[in-house]
Amino acid sequence: MTKRNNIPKIPDEEKRQQQQKHVLRAMKRIMVHFRLRVDEQLRPQGVTAAQIQVLFAVRNAPASSGAQLARSCFITPQSTQILLKHLEKGGFIMRGKDPVNDRIVTVTVTPAGDRLLRSVEKTVQKLQDELWDGVSDRELGQFSHLLERCMCNLGIASEFGVNCR
Repeated sequence: MTKRNNIPKIPDEEKRQQQQKHVLRAMKRIMVHFRLRVDEQLRPQGVTAAQIQVLFAVRNAPASSGAQLARSCFITPQSTQILLKHLEKGGFIMRGKDPVNDRIVTVTVTPAGDRLLRSVEKTVQKLQDELWDGVSDRELGQFSHLLERCMCNLGIASEFGVNCR
């Protein structure tokens, strides 16, 4: 390292690597703390963020199998079954047989599950508003574009409907 005005000069590549690590750590911290805040808000309703994630997946793809839900939520089929069991016990989902293949168990959201999801959407929106407070629409769009580029770089863009052209 060379010194100029008693300040160590960091080579550009090393500086870039430090920035990359810092950004990844910051993204992870934000996601972890956001998830904790969501869980805190959901606790009085007797559900967790993981259960809500599965419930949203059920609502977005009615009559999905457990394996399909697991894939869409990026969790194991075993974890999905545990979460579905809790949601069923709470009256938020109903399980049934697939009309074509009776070996496949399908899942649908109950009216109680719909009410819960509407409530959760409001709660999460408030937390998102807090998170993005002071961030302009332009900055948010730029950040979204950067994240999409990262998804393309990792080869996962198609899983999220992102076009890499």
